Amino acid sequence: MAAMAIDELGVTLNPTSPVPLYHQIADQLQTAIETGRLNKGDFLPSEVDLAERWSVSRPTARRAIQQLVDRGMLVRKRGVGTQVVASHVRRGVKLSSLYDDLASAGRRPTTTVIHLGTVEADDELATHLELPPGTVVTTIERVRYADDRPLAIMHNWVPHDIGEALTEERLADDGLYSLMRASGVRPLEATQVIESRVATDQEAEALNLEPGAPLLTIQRVLRDESGRKVEFARHAYDATQYSIETTVVEGG
Repeated sequence: MAAMAIDELGVTLNPTSPVPLYHQIADQLQTAIETGRLNKGDFLPSEVDLAERWSVSRPTARRAIQQLVDRGMLVRKRGVGTQVVASHVRRGVKLSSLYDDLASAGRRPTTTVIHLGTVEADDELATHLELPPGTVVTTIERVRYADDRPLAIMHNWVPHDIGEALTEERLADDGLYSLMRASGVRPLEATQVIESRVATDQEAEALNLEPGAPLLTIQRVLRDESGRKVEFARHAYDATQYSIETTVVEGG
C-alpha cells in the first residue's frame, strides 16, 4: 500500500506554543487516526519527508512517531515503513457497553468468555450488590478484543436471576447491557471509580503486554430503573489503547 500524501495528514504546528512540537504532531496524527483520515493499514511517509514537510528536525519527527508507536497505534516495519495498526479507543463518560462503543467507532469487537458460573457473595461483593452475604450470584470473566487485538479484561457479577438468562454464546456475540435490556432489565445509572496500575503477569499474558505495563481500571456499580443494583464490575484496559474522555465546566 502506498504511503499517504503528506498534505492529507492535516498537521499544523505552532512554534510559539509551550506544547513541544513533537507532542503537537503526535496529537494531530492520533486525531487523524481516530477520525478515519488515517486508517488501519495506511503507511506514513518517511521521517525525512515528514520532517521536511513540517519544517522540524528529523529527531522531532521521530519522537512524534515513537509516541504513537508506544501507544500501540503505529508500528515500524523494517524495510517497509511506519504503518497504522489500530486506533485508540477514546470513550466518553456515559452509560454504555464497551462492545457497543467499539462497534459505533467502526472497530470490530470480539469476545472470549473465560468463565461463566456462580459464586456465593462474600462480604465485599454482597455490599456492592446490596445482597445478604452468601447469596448466589452469577460471575462472568471475559477478554474483549478490538480488531483482533486484546483490549480489556472484564470481570462482572450480577444477581443470579439476571445471570440465568446469560450463556457463553450470547456473551461472546453481544454486550452485557444489550443482553440485560433484552431480558427486561433497564440500566439507568452507575457509580464508578477510575484508577491506574500496572499489569500482573496473568493480565499481561491475557492482553499480550509486558508484565508491569500500564493499565486503566474501572470499578463500577450499576443500578436499573427501579434502583436495584444489577451489576458490580471490575475492568482492566490496555492503557496504550484506551482512555476516558470527560467534559468539565467552570463551577463559578
